[in-house]
Amino acid sequence: MFSSNKESLVSYSAGFILLALIGMTHLTQGQAGYSLQQLLTEVWVEGRVQDIVVGLRLPRLVIGILTGGALASAGVILQTMTHNPLASASTLGINAGAFFAVVVSVIFFPGLLGNHPFIVAVFGAILSVLLVLSLSGRELEPVRVALTGMVVSLMFSSATGALQLLYENETSGLFLWGSGTLIQLDWSGVQFAFPFILVTLLAAILTGSELDAFSLGEELATSLGQSVGKVKLFSWVLAITLSAVTVSVVGAVGFIGLMAPHIVRLIGIKGHRALLTHSFLWGSVLLVAADVMARLIQPDQEIPVGAMTALIGGPWLMFLAYRTATAQKRGERSLGGTKRPLALKRLFPVLLLVLCIAMFISLSYNGTNWASISEWTSVIIWNFRIPRVLITFIIGAMMAASGVLLQGVLRNPLADASVLGITSMSGVGAMVLLVLFPGVSIIWMPAGAILGAMVAMLVIFLTTSKTGFQPMLVALIGISISAVGSALIQIFVVRARLVVSAALVWLSGSTYAKGWSDVYLALMLFLILVPVALYLTRSLNALAFGDDIAASHGLYITKVRAFSLITGAALSAAAVSIVGTIGFIGLLAPHIARRLIGYFHLPLMIVSMMIGGLLLNLADFLGRVLITPKEIPSGLVVTLIGAPYLLYLLRKIK
Repeated sequence: MFSSNKESLVSYSAGFILLALIGMTHLTQGQAGYSLQQLLTEVWVEGRVQDIVVGLRLPRLVIGILTGGALASAGVILQTMTHNPLASASTLGINAGAFFAVVVSVIFFPGLLGNHPFIVAVFGAILSVLLVLSLSGRELEPVRVALTGMVVSLMFSSATGALQLLYENETSGLFLWGSGTLIQLDWSGVQFAFPFILVTLLAAILTGSELDAFSLGEELATSLGQSVGKVKLFSWVLAITLSAVTVSVVGAVGFIGLMAPHIVRLIGIKGHRALLTHSFLWGSVLLVAADVMARLIQPDQEIPVGAMTALIGGPWLMFLAYRTATAQKRGERSLGGTKRPLALKRLFPVLLLVLCIAMFISLSYNGTNWASISEWTSVIIWNFRIPRVLITFIIGAMMAASGVLLQGVLRNPLADASVLGITSMSGVGAMVLLVLFPGVSIIWMPAGAILGAMVAMLVIFLTTSKTGFQPMLVALIGISISAVGSALIQIFVVRARLVVSAALVWLSGSTYAKGWSDVYLALMLFLILVPVALYLTRSLNALAFGDDIAASHGLYITKVRAFSLITGAALSAAAVSIVGTIGFIGLLAPHIARRLIGYFHLPLMIVSMMIGGLLLNLADFLGRVLITPKEIPSGLVVTLIGAPYLLYLLRKIK
């Protein structure tokens, strides 16, 4: 259970050497330039170098060491408490919940955050933990727990994004901090965090023997005389404290608590006292190194360090999820449905009527008054409102068609472009063209988005095909890809110098200010891709009975699966290139349609597209009128509905 002196020596030596080298590099970075030689010679005497180092750069380095170590130590405790190698403050939604509480406090209780930032963050962290544990089931199956945590994190992040847009002035300084940043203007952050982290870490180390016993199983720990309930409660308090204090001083930095403990275990460190101290060291190395990388990429601007840790941690989570899932038994999964499907000829007119009413209301009402019929020829309605309503229907239908294809070909009820990371990577592809090739015509944005979507699908296919596309694994891999994609988008946003509100709208997805040129582009893509999707529905019906039966009927399974995945990804990517990263329509619409129309894919596709168009139209309408004259991006409205529904699905899927 305990590490040898040789392994400890290797870990400590390598960790301290790396931290020293990276720390020296870190102290030389910044707009006020000086060489390493100047740092070593002039830092000891009063002057410019000493003022910069002592006043700005050394506090930043120290806070990186403290918070990186705190997150890593919290990861060790969380992985033990949940018996889950995928657990960390980021994958369990603790960071997102804590930051959500901070944003709420800044907006509605500004005095509270200034006086009690740690208490505010603790409250949000506890809320996240309770949600994850209550929704994961008693078994705490590793992939399910991690996926539930990531969805809870997504839900809190969406709510936070909505609040930041609604209260832009109050939260103007929180965009960078919400993504994680080590910026320190003085020593106040270090002075605040150091006592909390030191006391909590010492308490965790003293609890090391109890954690060793608990890691062997609760029954065995009880037989050894341990009070399991007290150990669990105390350990959760320690993990939440370490996580919350980091959020309160550096924002929501993710994945450090996932990576550092695994690096230490790979070195051969065993026993929780050793794991905690070694993980603290390597967590510090990882976070400071990520900050160095961020400043190397964009020396004259501040790239969130959380984006850099997500770029590294996302692939690490994919690897751990794959390794964990391959050891689990593959189970049957159902896409859900209805025992009494409605006839399409009866359902279609009803849906058409509801859709027409919804579109009429969207065109007529602007949140304050109704437009008369005579006003429908006005410039505002004809050039702005009508194109916007048409865009919502076309894009919603495309996203729904994408969801039907992905769920059908993967036989996975959790398959959706947003859950699988396709939406996020499509945004990356579009941003690459916008930022790196500003001279390229905007008409090529769909091509960039489709390329990003194909990268996401390729990663998913390569990492999950050998496990039979297990629903939980596919979804967790997809959310990992989404984390990487979101990190890349944040970097591009900083690089392009987009203002905070514009960046949030893009990241959230919005149909704001769409004109007739956007309608023509969306309609062209719709007419190209949707007929292909409809043609593939017959093959999806055969695939639903299993590969063996489908092959016995002469179906070329590989080709069908490839074309379906490509078409589904292309539909989603085309939508993202026009309205931004709107998600969950492809998850919600097919599930609603399946309960109405049944399993056959042609009527399912038609009804899903109508429901998808209706859902996005309603989301856009609600976003326009709820807080007139301000707007909530329709993507945020959909996510606030879709994330809870995804949690509901996770509870049902075995």
